[in-house]
Amino acid sequence: MFLLLLPLSLCGLLLPAHAQDRASLWRSNDRSGRCTYTFSVPSPAESSCPQAGGAEMDSLKARLSILEVLVSRITGGENDGGKAHRELQEALNRAVAERNQLQGQKGRLERELEGLQQRMEEMKRETERLRSRPCPPQPPSNPQQDAGRMRQPGGSNPMSHLMTRPNRQGDSSSLRADSAWIGSPGFQELKAGVTEVPAPDRSDDNTGCGVVASVSEPVTHRKADNIAGKYGVWMQDPEAVSPYGPNMVWRIDTVGSDVRQMFGYEDMEQLSKGFPSKVLLLPEPVESTGATLYRGSLYYQRRRSRTLIRYDLASESVAARRDLPHAGFHGQFPYSWGGYTDIDLAVDEQGLWAVYSTSKAKGAIVISQLDPHSLEVKRSWETNIRKNSVANTFIICGRMYVVASYTAPNTTINYVYDTASSQGKAVSIPFRNKYRYNSMVDYSPSQKKLFGWDNFHMVSYDLRFQQAK
Repeated sequence: MFLLLLPLSLCGLLLPAHAQDRASLWRSNDRSGRCTYTFSVPSPAESSCPQAGGAEMDSLKARLSILEVLVSRITGGENDGGKAHRELQEALNRAVAERNQLQGQKGRLERELEGLQQRMEEMKRETERLRSRPCPPQPPSNPQQDAGRMRQPGGSNPMSHLMTRPNRQGDSSSLRADSAWIGSPGFQELKAGVTEVPAPDRSDDNTGCGVVASVSEPVTHRKADNIAGKYGVWMQDPEAVSPYGPNMVWRIDTVGSDVRQMFGYEDMEQLSKGFPSKVLLLPEPVESTGATLYRGSLYYQRRRSRTLIRYDLASESVAARRDLPHAGFHGQFPYSWGGYTDIDLAVDEQGLWAVYSTSKAKGAIVISQLDPHSLEVKRSWETNIRKNSVANTFIICGRMYVVASYTAPNTTINYVYDTASSQGKAVSIPFRNKYRYNSMVDYSPSQKKLFGWDNFHMVSYDLRFQQAK
């Protein structure tokens, strides 16, 4: 074995240095189990040939170069990568915050919806409770005889003690309005500029049915406690008919797309306390604040029409209906504040009236006296005052008075039209809008006062009269 390795070692020492770099040694067992070593080197002719695996080495070097470039880029662009990471983190934080905020709003809206649903259920239960109450038995009566009895000044209603009352824990009219009413087309508001004139001279007596000389400061009787009561109408029947007495006070909250409820109170004191003794559900929806009471009937305009309805309070049914010829409706010729106040019904010492306009009159105020039984027009007067330029009107002794502004705290009654002479003239009577949004002004012949609905508040005004000149 030693003799075999010695020549191989000598040959390795004699080979050039570059040949030594490429020498190879193998070890293996032969068939007899002995270990055999094999040592080989390339010949001088083979040493100049290209090395085996050169292509693989070049490919490996190219890949290493690419890797070095990538490492260099990552190392050199570390600052930019950090900035991008921070921006992504900030965007994620903002998205999470917005999601949390939306979840909070969703929870709040769900709670509000649940509250509204509970109030609607309470309203339904209250309505069913009122409907289920039996009406007191009443003997047959002659309406004309009843009307005659009720027209007596200071008379009392013999049936008033039989009226039932709801729970005195609160006014059933205080149930909250549906929030969908706020944004719906169930009511209308307009704005108008008003020119005011100086105050008038105050003189003469304080009694009788003459010309209005002055209007007192408003007296507040009650404030409506939900959005449905921003606008409304309240009234008394000057010639009440059984089963309701002359002291009975009625109100209708008119904000909404389907106004049908009418609340009755035994007197002014019960109105101020909020304890209704009667709730009526009208068969047709009410349009705006132009309703009035006369001889046991409610007179009002049906929503989105020129139809007038006479609703009998005793029988709780429609007694008559008739279209007011050519009258504008639902925002064609309203008062300056809007509210779909195209037709305004009124009662005075001479009967039932309607204040409105027509296309023929080109928006000027038309006054018509109506038959209280059939609603037919008995006579009409056409003025030269544009209806949408005034805030409101009321009629006393056949004279129509015009209120200049519905928002100015200190405004005037600046025009009066006398149907007896078919003449109008400018006047200047101070008038007070205490709460700066007066959507209803009507005259009460039995009280000799004005009733107003000023921005949720039910108010009244004392009047001072003087003899007509």
